Amino acid sequence: MTGIGGLFFRAHDPDALGRWYLQHLGIALTPTSNDAPVWQQEAGPTVFSPFPEKSGYFGDPHKVWMVNFRVHNLDKMIAQLRAAGIEVKLDPQTYPNGRFAHLHDPEGNPIELWQPA
Repeated sequence: MTGIGGLFFRAHDPDALGRWYLQHLGIALTPTSNDAPVWQQEAGPTVFSPFPEKSGYFGDPHKVWMVNFRVHNLDKMIAQLRAAGIEVKLDPQTYPNGRFAHLHDPEGNPIELWQPA
């Protein structure tokens, strides 16, 4: 195995949600042709971790997944999102592995931003 090749999930309005991720997080949508570029990630750590079924870490207990995005500058990303009217909660603690913030996409899916140490 060489890494995660995609993240696929159901959405109430896939087109609108895809545009939100593109506009606010810079994640390119799935290409519509074979010669169109796909989102290219930087190499770096990826955590794969099942959580207990009753974990409150994702917020809404009906949400069964959360995506974590690595960022270079957490403060700058938070400012950009807040300027767009998106609520972001910064974890005030700095951990040995970095800093974190949490938000939700328009459909309530939890997102974690991580600035590695």
